[in-house]
Amino acid sequence: MELIRGAHNLSERHRGCVATIGNFDGIHRGHQAVIEALHQAAARLGLPDMVILFEPQPREFFAPQTAPGRITRLRDKLRILRELGVQRVLCLRFDARLAAQPAEAFIQTLLHQALDVRFLMVGDDFRFGHKRRGDFAMLAEAADQYGFELSRMPTVQEGDSRVSSTRVRETLAAGDLATAARLLGRRLRISGRIVRGQALGRELGWPTANMAFGKHPPPMRGIFNVLVHGLGDPVPGVASLGTRPTVNGVETLLETYLIDFAGDLYGRHVEVEFIHRQRDEWDFEGLDALKRQIAIDVAQARDWFDGFDATNTTAG
Repeated sequence: MELIRGAHNLSERHRGCVATIGNFDGIHRGHQAVIEALHQAAARLGLPDMVILFEPQPREFFAPQTAPGRITRLRDKLRILRELGVQRVLCLRFDARLAAQPAEAFIQTLLHQALDVRFLMVGDDFRFGHKRRGDFAMLAEAADQYGFELSRMPTVQEGDSRVSSTRVRETLAAGDLATAARLLGRRLRISGRIVRGQALGRELGWPTANMAFGKHPPPMRGIFNVLVHGLGDPVPGVASLGTRPTVNGVETLLETYLIDFAGDLYGRHVEVEFIHRQRDEWDFEGLDALKRQIAIDVAQARDWFDGFDATNTTAG
């Protein structure tokens, strides 16, 4: 898969493609249906397929304090798109310049002149351009003018509701990992590099591998049974995802205690797969109470993993 960072890196060879545009947060089953439809259009027209996405996501640019939590970080998003067979990804930096670009200019300069899009698939509610003036109706007029096909994204149902990124976030926030896995078509995985923390876990006797999220933390909190990938065979563990209220934490961290594992993990890149939610994140009266609870969490995780079926990839 070719990753193109920014429209300024497009060249003549990128002209002529089928494309879709969106945030694709989570790459859930609805997104997967879009990718499959894109593959079919690409095969029919004999052209490469392209996913156009934004970094940061528009709501993170306009309202960073109230933007929803990230289901998938950019690295995870690109990994999944590669696994789905996407040929090209154009990642546009969403900044003040892009936000101010008129919708008509976005169509003319990017979709027509730079990419020569022959088939475009977007959602009915897709909005783009300055003050979100661009919509499906505007794209339909452009399709007639520039001679490309325009298609609506397919709708995928799970139960009596549409599969969407919003629904996935709500399900994760509620701690329902099994339903989230059905919506995603897989269990949630979060990847990142292990960073040095305050060594509090080591001080308590439960050393952890720590992952930071910066401005875009995941949409859930709590204590989870997890599998850690990237260290050879998957390693079971207990992960705390939250702000660590007992020590007056502010930044969201993922702190994972790996069961029966020894080794220096600093700087290693791993994937943490969320299997089962144990409990909420609690505020303890002191470190001794926190230490006792960690021992309970680890013991419960050991018992839980004894009955774990690793072949079931969507159970929570």
